[in-house]
Amino acid sequence: MTQRNTRPRLQELGVGEGSAPRGPLNAITDVAGVAVGHSTTRTETLSTGVTAIVPEGFAAGRKTFAAALSVGNGYGKLVGATQVCELGVIETPVLLTSTLSAFKVADALVGYVLEQPGYEQTTTLNPVVGETNDGYLSDIRSRPVNDAMVREALAAASRGPVAEGCVGAGTGTVALGFKGGIGTSSRIVPIGEAEYTFGVIVQSNYSGTLMIDGVKMPADEMLAEEPAVGPGNSCMIVVATDAPLDARQLKRVANRAVFALRGTGSDFAEGSGDYAIAFSTGDARAPEEGLLSPVFLAVMEATEEALINSVLRAETRVGFKGRTAREIPIDQVKERLARR
Repeated sequence: MTQRNTRPRLQELGVGEGSAPRGPLNAITDVAGVAVGHSTTRTETLSTGVTAIVPEGFAAGRKTFAAALSVGNGYGKLVGATQVCELGVIETPVLLTSTLSAFKVADALVGYVLEQPGYEQTTTLNPVVGETNDGYLSDIRSRPVNDAMVREALAAASRGPVAEGCVGAGTGTVALGFKGGIGTSSRIVPIGEAEYTFGVIVQSNYSGTLMIDGVKMPADEMLAEEPAVGPGNSCMIVVATDAPLDARQLKRVANRAVFALRGTGSDFAEGSGDYAIAFSTGDARAPEEGLLSPVFLAVMEATEEALINSVLRAETRVGFKGRTAREIPIDQVKERLARR
């Protein structure tokens, strides 16, 4: 899955990886058995889409993966949340989309899964669909996301580089005064005698003052024209790992992913729906708690980088009613980092 996008990622600006090395692709797809696909719609009135995070084991007959949810602020429409909390598993891929289309996407996801081999007798299924509000750039009330787009994202899911920025569920989002979108990153972390990969993908759409590596990047100073405003007030974070963590430990990991929002400048506004879902493709054998501190730090670092990548890679978008969300000027980012 490639994208014609020459805008740099954080690592290309010379910002270090922190406490743990990045994965080969520096993406959630570095985690064995995890694929990502997008469906993107761009017209004069629509800037929207679907992003699918797919543990490939579903196709091989495995029906659940250990999972957990962290709620930073519950102002959101996260479909399937209570069963994830109750049972500590996900039963479907995780899909991200636009707020008012979340329910249509959930219905389409259920239909898709019920058609798969091994689900002929299934009478209960918990779809997991997250969202942020892309109504600043897209005609959100038209609820344009449909079954075909869900199936397109699922069919496109693959290992390899992940398209970032103005794509999929991030097509119409706004973050920290700039154009936001999809971003990803990963870290390789030792737990005991083995190494495991932790990958993060985000749908950024929240408010505050952007910080990159501790350096403030205020939109009102960096943009020559008035910065984008609107309903940029939520964030979805998905963390995947091949580490054998159980649901309780994944809950601790998901908490740290939410904490990382502050490191990028989030103001955690009242109306912001801030969620992190963490899942494992491994077999839960619950390592000792004392081994997890490096994991927690690495997940926060990877989440921060994914959030920053979502802004760095996003391109200016003119959308619904002529509203504009402007890309962050990379030359000014480089200048501020160098001055620091």
